[in-house]
Amino acid sequence: MGILGLFTSTSEEEKRASEIRKGTVAPTRAERQRCWESRDLYFACLDKHDIIDALKEDKKASKECKAESTKFEENCAEKWVTYFKQWRVQDIQKRRRLAELEAQGGIKLDVNTQFTEKK
Repeated sequence: MGILGLFTSTSEEEKRASEIRKGTVAPTRAERQRCWESRDLYFACLDKHDIIDALKEDKKASKECKAESTKFEENCAEKWVTYFKQWRVQDIQKRRRLAELEAQGGIKLDVNTQFTEKK
């Protein structure tokens, strides 16, 4: 393979990564996995620095978790990045509220909902 082949491959990968970030192509299973792994590393960094809402605390998150944020944004669609950041805040709030209710004597119920009949 010549030098041109190397540049073509890299530019094709960069083009695909850009299309995934913009949401113009669907990521493959491996690309989704890479996104989730970088999201988890980013969230672990936010946890380490007591940052709950990376959208509201953008400056602090950017400062403390710059490398993780860069990877997260490189490996995921832009809309996914925003969605995951919002989901994180809601999930933390939900878990805290459930813990409060349990501390007040609330009983945890496990609910299974089936939408189809078992035969």
